[in-house]
Amino acid sequence: MADIPGTVEQRELLESLLDAGLLIRTGVPGVYGHGARFEEVRARLDARLTAEASARGAEPLRFPPVLPRRQLEESGYLSSFPHLAGSIFSFEGDEAAAAEQAERAAHHEDWSEHQRMTELTLMPAACYPVYPAIAARGPLPDGGLFIDAGGSWVFRHEPSDDPARRQIFHQHELVRIGEPDAVVAWREEWSQLGLSLLRTLGLDAELDVANDPFFGRRGRMLARSQREQALKLEIQVPITAPSPTAVASFNHHLDHFGQTHGIRLADGDVAHTACLGFGHERIVLALLVTHGLDPDAWPEGVRAELWP
Repeated sequence: MADIPGTVEQRELLESLLDAGLLIRTGVPGVYGHGARFEEVRARLDARLTAEASARGAEPLRFPPVLPRRQLEESGYLSSFPHLAGSIFSFEGDEAAAAEQAERAAHHEDWSEHQRMTELTLMPAACYPVYPAIAARGPLPDGGLFIDAGGSWVFRHEPSDDPARRQIFHQHELVRIGEPDAVVAWREEWSQLGLSLLRTLGLDAELDVANDPFFGRRGRMLARSQREQALKLEIQVPITAPSPTAVASFNHHLDHFGQTHGIRLADGDVAHTACLGFGHERIVLALLVTHGLDPDAWPEGVRAELWP
């Protein structure tokens, strides 16, 4: 079995969170339950982000944490991030196969041959179901749309002992769909709003140009191009060494999803899109590391932002 990534400092932080009951061990790296206090802070953060989006005219949409397989295939995700994707398989055999599967499972042996791919995958990014849903409405209204997809569970297969690197976590996704200039302006506005919000929570947050973890040789070329065009911005906050952790990202897709799903502006041109993802768990971790493991003892100004 390959070594699970994680520094000594990251593993020590993980153990302190588990010992304090903030996280709950499952036995699988990067998969944790939330204790009552951790979940309370996460829910408060979710409510704050929802309120900020609503105050600026966002339309709320909510989706389950699974994605139709066809939508994942059409998105291009499997070309760029095959190492992160998760598919859903299910049993479709007869009684003999079921018995053999149960026998193997009882000994923790491989029983995958009795499973078949379904029409569902795990959600890799909370914005993905937004685009086909909006495309199905027909041409956009004048000015485009601003969607709050909420704090959905998302999955990425990257097991780690770093508590900030989960396999499954909440991503609060905001999406702007419209004309190119409007989409760029929205991303710039929200990158500053997000930065201001996290600093208001007492976090040492900085905004920087970044790139996605694309796969393979082609991926390295995509990453360079993404950086050169500044298509991805991140807000980074110190959580554990050796470097700050991205807790929010701001992606400009140009017309990729507009072309893929046939999203049209009111005048018939292809729409551009941008999305903003706040990582709930990473922000809560940053708050716990910065202000202490007891939220009741956090500075009054910070608590007032989340417990108004």
